Amino acid sequence: MSTSSRIALVTGSTRGIGLETVRQLAEAGVHTLLAGRDRDRAVAAALKLQAEGLPVEAIALDVTDSASIAGAVEAVRARHGRLDILVNNAGIAIDDVSLKPSQQSLDTWRTTFDTNVFGLIATTNAFLPLLHASPSARIVNVSSLLGSIQEHLNPDSFIYDFKVPAYNVSKTAVNAWTVQLAHELRESKIKVNTIHPGYVRTDMNRNGDEQNGELEVADGARTSVRLALIDDAGPTGGYFYLDQVLPW
Repeated sequence: MSTSSRIALVTGSTRGIGLETVRQLAEAGVHTLLAGRDRDRAVAAALKLQAEGLPVEAIALDVTDSASIAGAVEAVRARHGRLDILVNNAGIAIDDVSLKPSQQSLDTWRTTFDTNVFGLIATTNAFLPLLHASPSARIVNVSSLLGSIQEHLNPDSFIYDFKVPAYNVSKTAVNAWTVQLAHELRESKIKVNTIHPGYVRTDMNRNGDEQNGELEVADGARTSVRLALIDDAGPTGGYFYLDQVLPW
């Protein structure tokens, strides 16, 4: 299936890595739906990319709102009849880094999981019928190296002392969900993988007025795009950073 005939949707894509993922998929010729909670922001972002000649379309989608998810699914069904690529990029990080893991509030845990885990699962499940309608579909779940249990147990890892528990554990859950879904879909044409974008300079990694990170946003989108565009011989049920397999 050529990239020019594919339909992709990227959640949480009005800025940062999500927006860059939309750009790179569209530059590869994929008709890409730029999804955001705020429709006006999604439209504004899509118009800028359209002005560059890129095949981008705005769509409203709040992954924590079942009615919004259902509306987005119906819109994609009506306009396109299928979905070839779903990139679950939407995510939040709201841990108070001054607190220990046991001191984080339950509201922090619940709010984080509502978006990063339950929202991701709800969105994926709702779009599965349209993904099954594709001759060769791909699901990419944006996780983090911070979801790796092995790396958190490794004193030599740079994340060993980086404990932001609600975010970290939500990404561990995303990784586990990826394995479960990939197993369910192993005999289908749908491939499911989870990725670490790298330590990227985005607003999520902001400390006051300073953005922390090692990579530009363009680099942070590359792993999602690579897994979104794999052919039928590509992997499923894996955890990747670029072409590197990461430890669970």
